[in-house]
Amino acid sequence: MTTLAADTASRRVSTWLWRHGTWLTLILLLPPLLWLGVVYLGSLLALLAHSFFRLDEFSGQIVYEWGISSYVELLTQRANLDIIQRTVLMAAAVTVASAVIAFPIAYMAARFAGPRLKALFYLGVMLPLWSSYLVRVYAWKLILAKEGVISWAAAGTGTSWLLDAILAIPGIGGPSLSVSYLGMFLVFTYIWLPYMILPLQAALERVPGSLIEASADLGARPERTFRSVILPLAFPGIVAGSIFTFSLTLGDYIIPYIVGTSSLFIGQAVYIHQGTAGNIPLAAAFSVVPIVIMAVYLTIAKRLGAFDAL
Repeated sequence: MTTLAADTASRRVSTWLWRHGTWLTLILLLPPLLWLGVVYLGSLLALLAHSFFRLDEFSGQIVYEWGISSYVELLTQRANLDIIQRTVLMAAAVTVASAVIAFPIAYMAARFAGPRLKALFYLGVMLPLWSSYLVRVYAWKLILAKEGVISWAAAGTGTSWLLDAILAIPGIGGPSLSVSYLGMFLVFTYIWLPYMILPLQAALERVPGSLIEASADLGARPERTFRSVILPLAFPGIVAGSIFTFSLTLGDYIIPYIVGTSSLFIGQAVYIHQGTAGNIPLAAAFSVVPIVIMAVYLTIAKRLGAFDAL
């Protein structure tokens, strides 16, 4: 009797939910929305709140009084501005390099690859993502080291002079590639390149072949077709990929610790100030910088139609 009553009640609830699809949708979305609202947005709000507090220099304790002293310290000290500038320039350079490298790869996969070759393409792009992030970074640390593969290849081919000349360039060079901005740039580009290839390939898939043929029929040269037809239609995909490459580079702190110089990036500054220095308000203010930059960037990307390519 109890089983029959339970089955009847379950049937009634199912019928009611089927007739009221809005309530069913809300019930299904409630757990992830609570998780997003409490854990993610709650932590962001706590972070934002801490950025308006200050650290007492004498006691080393956080003073819970509202103010903007942390932002004043962030934006007036030259060292902090250098950290922000260094990080943004690296993120921009990685994004541009990723777009240049990814475009021919994505174009070949979208326009000329058959089903089997396209499957291999996806496998080749996604395969590095299946291995550990730290393993890949440390592998590049060994490759770029002074006794690594690149130095060995340069010595074997008689091009050590070229490698030494590159490492001697002020601003990007160093004792070896593993402790230089150039080496850090190479690792960043390798790590985030798949995130540029996939949105760009999806955008190029949607470029109608008839438009390319029409451009050729009208007498346009291949380079004119590329500039006037392919690139404008693929541009949302480039912007969509840049969202990933730019934001991931902007907030990463592991690669600058393992590969690169002793100069700090935003992620490292946040880690140091909230850990070793214990200056949580300044660390929170540093954390707000990528959020603000990405908010502006996403607004521009949305206007450029990048979300259509995701």
